[in-house]
Amino acid sequence: MTAPLFFIDMKNINTLVEDIYKLFEVDNKSKLSQKQIDNHLNKFGNEVKEILQEYLFSEPKERSNLRLSAIGKPDRQLWYDLQEGKKEKYFDSPTRIKFLYGHLLESLLLTLTRLAGHEVTEEQKEINIAGVLGHQDCRIDGMLVDVKSASGNSFKKFASGRLSEDDPFGYIGQLSAYAEDNQDKEAAFFVIDKQNGNLTLLKIHEMEMINAEDRVKYLKKIVKKDTPPSRCYNSIPDGTSGNYKLPIGCVYCSHKHSCWSDTNGGQGLRGFQYAKGIRYLTKVARTPDVLEIAHV
Repeated sequence: MTAPLFFIDMKNINTLVEDIYKLFEVDNKSKLSQKQIDNHLNKFGNEVKEILQEYLFSEPKERSNLRLSAIGKPDRQLWYDLQEGKKEKYFDSPTRIKFLYGHLLESLLLTLTRLAGHEVTEEQKEINIAGVLGHQDCRIDGMLVDVKSASGNSFKKFASGRLSEDDPFGYIGQLSAYAEDNQDKEAAFFVIDKQNGNLTLLKIHEMEMINAEDRVKYLKKIVKKDTPPSRCYNSIPDGTSGNYKLPIGCVYCSHKHSCWSDTNGGQGLRGFQYAKGIRYLTKVARTPDVLEIAHV
């Protein structure tokens, strides 16, 4: 007599986005027990407390060691990071609020992943490449995953698969290091659009990854030099005004004022307060009709 077959509802990462969307449907019925739901919600609550504690009631950290999360960034930025220290207190309050809800959203995404019945394992596992440390985000259904919150424009690069063409924050380098240490040939970014709530999963194959160990060894040599490498990006036109502004890869860099100190005839960067934030100009041909702000 043939033994009966038992089918287990095993979730697959390929349906992750769809399954999370289903959580918000009116007729959604969770297959999790109430105890499982409570455990996931309590974990999220604790993570929210830790994140708020870090942003509101802890001293800003000064980072002077090379980390795997940064190895994909441009050489000059990393040189400044390690020579001067990356002081988070340099960021203004609105920027820190954006970073705060970015972290909250990433924690929320993993909570929704669990509530949708997917398995989250190996959270914050330590990674070591040639003596440089980092921590991976997690595995979802067995796949190595880095969770990101992104602006609308950045999200489009993930959703369209064009991240490798324009990756100013070095995300692929970061994921490459985690995959290399785990000997994974494939990993993924799980991303939420901060502006409209859209989700996407972008898989990265080893052919798109960098050699993290070679990159780390190269950077160790670069940061020991007395002078920084060449500038990461060129300034870009600010519309048709004749002014030039910082590219996005420089805007959130805590070393932008040191790096661009020779601009505007030696005055350095000039910042102007627009509705969507501060615009940093490297050349002012026509003074904008908005408030000019002090060095921030």
